[in-house]
Amino acid sequence: MTAPASLGETRIGETTFRWGERTFVMGILNATPDSFSGDGLLTARDPVAAAVERGREMVAAGADLLDIGGESTRPGHDEVAEADEIQRVVPVVAAVHQALPRVPLSVDTTKPAVAEAALDAGAALINDVWCVAAGDALPRLAAARDVPIVLMHNRAMPTYTNLMSEIVADLQAAIHRALAAGVPRETIIVDPGFGFGKTADHNLVVLRELAALRVLGRPILLGTSRKSTLGRVLDLPPAERVEATVATTALAIVAGVDIVRVHDVRENVRAARMSDAVVRSHG
Repeated sequence: MTAPASLGETRIGETTFRWGERTFVMGILNATPDSFSGDGLLTARDPVAAAVERGREMVAAGADLLDIGGESTRPGHDEVAEADEIQRVVPVVAAVHQALPRVPLSVDTTKPAVAEAALDAGAALINDVWCVAAGDALPRLAAARDVPIVLMHNRAMPTYTNLMSEIVADLQAAIHRALAAGVPRETIIVDPGFGFGKTADHNLVVLRELAALRVLGRPILLGTSRKSTLGRVLDLPPAERVEATVATTALAIVAGVDIVRVHDVRENVRAARMSDAVVRSHG
């Protein structure tokens, strides 16, 4: 395997992420009632307290950063009004930031007003799951607030002629829009959008050909955790897809992925450390 070119470093909150030294693990905090994985915090009696407790557990298990979202992105999810999403996300971001002030927090949203409110509450990274749309509001916000941004691939319909070539081209166009909006290249992270605008077969191809994303010259984030493609392969419900997620984490690291976004932190941290010892070892 050819080692990827140096991607430098990116500061997220108070933490500097030096790409290529090791794989980083992003823990998922869903401030929703309808998460596909069954871990939506709004089902708890006190969602904010539950978020803080889960965040502490994830960090203790080795999470490097936490991703907080207030609208489910599963197929067929109910759309959430901007004001409602802010009401879900901001108290969680504020409480987790207060409890874990040195842990970088990401806000997972498509709405600029939600992202801005989350940044005001302590978030330090914008996770844009629709970066391939024509608008540039979230990149402009990232530039104005001097925070990094994740550009994730997505499509309304899973129609492709050449899957990986089109994903790379779409992400390259998104990078160009972000740069034009004033986002520094070193603060851009890319995500192929596993499970977004793709069939299960497409998702397996994405996993097999992840290394193609290296041509973009930016750190790669991958989120496969508990997703339906894993369930389709193993015929298992979301709560029983931990081993499948761990397998994709190991495969992703071999392909050069820099961040894995997961529900089950402890298991994936262990898989990442073992994979790093093999793939990233300089001994």
